[in-house]
Amino acid sequence: MTHADTPWSCPDQINHVQMLLDSFARLLGRDLVPRDASAADQARRLFESPFVVVSHGTEADPVLNYGNATALALWEMDLATFVQTPSRQTAEPVHRDERARILERTRRDGFVDDYSGIRVSRSGRRFRIEQAIVWNLADAAGHLRGQAATFDNWTPLPPGRE
Repeated sequence: MTHADTPWSCPDQINHVQMLLDSFARLLGRDLVPRDASAADQARRLFESPFVVVSHGTEADPVLNYGNATALALWEMDLATFVQTPSRQTAEPVHRDERARILERTRRDGFVDDYSGIRVSRSGRRFRIEQAIVWNLADAAGHLRGQAATFDNWTPLPPGRE
């Protein structure tokens, strides 16, 4: 098996997942997934979780740098495509201002746990996410490295409708 077959086994991904999990636990006071296993097992557990987990970096136009299997299926992308996608492209242009506001609120407050919004897959399939948690990612030294989101509640929408 290659890292393409097991993306959670790549050392960079294992380290990124540890930052995701550590940041989530520090800000929300609970674990996103059980932490009773090795870092590699935690990375696999997160990748295979039935809920969405995504993250992006700190670029001026942030690029996605993590998506678990549920996210990849929802946005209809493979991992290689997903991690080259500007995160703004997960929302339709009409909804990007709303997305920018929630990301700014997250930057200011550390996390939000009440986000709802409309997103769009690569093929144009629209869906509404509900009760998403968005949080800041910080490394062990406390430096901001991006933002992440998780949710397990989404509803398909008909084309062109709110």
